[in-house]
Amino acid sequence: MITRDLAQERLRGIASMVAAVCVFSIMDALLKRLSNHYGPMQIACLRCLSSLCFVAFPIIWKRSWATLRPNMPYLHLLRVIIGTGMLASFIFAVHRLSLAETYSLFLCAPLLMTALSIPLQGEHVSAKRWFAIALGLGGVLVILQPWGKGFTSMVAAAAAALSAVCYALSALTVRSLGRSNSNLSMVFWFLLGAGLTSGLLAVSDWQPIAADDWVWLVGVGFSGFIAQYWITDAFSRAPASVVGPFEYTSILWAFLIDWFFWSSTPTLNLTIGAAIVVISGVFIVVDEHRMAQLALTPASPPP
Repeated sequence: MITRDLAQERLRGIASMVAAVCVFSIMDALLKRLSNHYGPMQIACLRCLSSLCFVAFPIIWKRSWATLRPNMPYLHLLRVIIGTGMLASFIFAVHRLSLAETYSLFLCAPLLMTALSIPLQGEHVSAKRWFAIALGLGGVLVILQPWGKGFTSMVAAAAAALSAVCYALSALTVRSLGRSNSNLSMVFWFLLGAGLTSGLLAVSDWQPIAADDWVWLVGVGFSGFIAQYWITDAFSRAPASVVGPFEYTSILWAFLIDWFFWSSTPTLNLTIGAAIVVISGVFIVVDEHRMAQLALTPASPPP
């Protein structure tokens, strides 16, 4: 039975996820621009370390070092390894595909999170949620059109799929880490670990940073910090099977950004697929709200 407090906590997790997806879309557009000049590992390093500067500032200001104490360090390390692969493969894909195409493959992540949350974390997914997620997957198939000519770069498509798998696994580690670590601790150690790891891997191909690109790096750092905090908050407040499907809203931001910055208009199959995944997301929102309202309604006294 879902209590009132638990229902409200899940709704806050959903709100954090929606906000994080919006800000991450802005950051990904900046990463796509930078990918024209730098390698995936270097961009992953710059993305993490630039965001780390924004994370470290309030910690230094408030002298809140105690909040950074890591519990379950081996799980932190596993998340760093998985997260480094996620960032590098995503940047590789978004450089060669449009943002909407990359996101259409990345949308497999919520389904993977739901499937993996059952054997790894023992979570329960209701039949109605499974139906909504299956509907969203159908929308992804419409976007991908596996029966048509497909993507122009299969290597980039494979990289986007790999990034989705890594993201799903990383999200489940956040759910476990959130039981004994603060949000700030999880964000800090992920950014530091992934930044150093990707930086070491990028040493042999490191390129000098052009003066005009520093402003974009600041934008990447700030948006990455805000979005990383919100998405960590989302997965620490609610199960992956609840907040994960709201990753689908990212395709709407991808359409808008592609059109605004690269004058790329969505095709008919992208539009139809987006409508399907939005319907599935709205269904889950309504169902979650209904459960919250039921939790607020006092039980009738026995006769």
